[in-house]
Amino acid sequence: MSKRPNIIFITADQHRGDCFGFEGRKVKTPHLDQLAREGTHFATCITSNPVCQPARASLVTGLLPRTHGVSDNGIDLDPELGEKGFGGALTASGYSTTLIGKAHFATAHTFEPTGSAECRDSMANYSEDWFGPYMGFSHVELVVEGHNIHLPLQPPNGQHYERWYYGDGHGAEKNEAYSANVGPDTKDAPQTWHSGLPPVWHNSTWVADRTIARINEVQDKDEPFFIWASFPDPHHPFDCPVPWSLLHRPEDVDLPENRTLDLETRPWWHRQALEGKPDIREDLAEFRTKYSRTPVMSDEQLREVIANYYGMIALIDHNVGRIMAELGHLGLDEDTIIIYSADHGDWLGDHGLLLKGPMLYDGLLRVGCIVKGPGIPAGKRVTDPVSNLDFAATILDYADAPQLMDMHSQSLRDLIETDDAHREFAYNEWDLRSSRSGVALDLRTVRTQTQRLSKDMISGDGEMYDLLNDPNECINLYDNPDYADMRTSLEGMIASRPDDALPNQLPQVGMA
Repeated sequence: MSKRPNIIFITADQHRGDCFGFEGRKVKTPHLDQLAREGTHFATCITSNPVCQPARASLVTGLLPRTHGVSDNGIDLDPELGEKGFGGALTASGYSTTLIGKAHFATAHTFEPTGSAECRDSMANYSEDWFGPYMGFSHVELVVEGHNIHLPLQPPNGQHYERWYYGDGHGAEKNEAYSANVGPDTKDAPQTWHSGLPPVWHNSTWVADRTIARINEVQDKDEPFFIWASFPDPHHPFDCPVPWSLLHRPEDVDLPENRTLDLETRPWWHRQALEGKPDIREDLAEFRTKYSRTPVMSDEQLREVIANYYGMIALIDHNVGRIMAELGHLGLDEDTIIIYSADHGDWLGDHGLLLKGPMLYDGLLRVGCIVKGPGIPAGKRVTDPVSNLDFAATILDYADAPQLMDMHSQSLRDLIETDDAHREFAYNEWDLRSSRSGVALDLRTVRTQTQRLSKDMISGDGEMYDLLNDPNECINLYDNPDYADMRTSLEGMIASRPDDALPNQLPQVGMA
């Protein structure tokens, strides 16, 4: 290469780390499977936090949640800090930087207007010709939320996708189609239907369309380009559009081995998270209880959920393939690094649970991590535990761009390019406010190749699993004296966290 590489960073929202064809699940992901064959796959990559805003703030800053302060949803990332993240560092080093799709660095549903480009009550203040800068990226084209519990905001609210969506005058027809179940009966599966919105208007298609357009806009310029293509799916509701929702038959999908809601041997906060009343404004508490709590599902209903979730992933996969094909068509595939990952996973029926919360089972904790490009080995599988926190340092390393601040993020490059580097554990933290279930928690988690420990630092209670002998995390060894040494070792990993957390919590400005 005569210049620094172009970089395409592709993320999905709530895409489990095992839900790829190459991982053995019955989901059709031919393009992501190709990406893994042609690149390096990290089999034990976890999220730094199991919900959107903290995880995304960590992605962009390379800092752990208790240090950047976005310790839960509903807390906004400080723009001055965000601008010092990897986007700002790339921009300062001469890259053309773009973010397309879901950002979620700030809260959409706020108690009062915040002025943010992502605040539902402030978006009308942004003109149609606003394309950034935002959080260090010189050019942005945003999807607001993108999860169709709420239909796209009508202009002058909304941002780039929403203006495009309503721009042809057919927004009302699209919304009617979006909300309708036009496929088979989904057996009253929670938040699940076959959307009638034609895929050409879906935000997954739009993210790929705009990514492809942006590649063509910047590819002839002297500077290298970075584009973050951020898909809002496969986040709930499970509203995959027809015909993609029909691609996987419910009777054919793979159910989790353990799908019983087994609370008896778990830490007390598992039950509290499912039954406690959120300490928040009454209307928001009702919304959180309705849309964020695990319902009781039959196997038949869970099959409907999984089939629809697989369809959402397959639609993303199709659009990843379109991006890859465009790079090849333009002759850029040999000069471009592609990274695919997600902010966090989904329980998807594991232990009788759906969606996400403070039960840090592997389906929620683990995310995909595929890296392909010049100098990156093909077909390599790395089992060392890493974190999606590490993408910031990895991107800057390959871009030869200096960091604008000290980060917790560690470059994956040595693990990719050599066989000598190793990691012992990856770390996750979640400082939950009482607005979630009525009780505050300070959860810390470490994941090694074969073990996982999660501990509430307030109560001292916890859970610990031997993943080698108990991959489904059924036997909690936390208080088992025969495993005291294992617990001491894992707790020592938690204690090794740098002592740079903010002394006080940032204010909660809303709910997400």
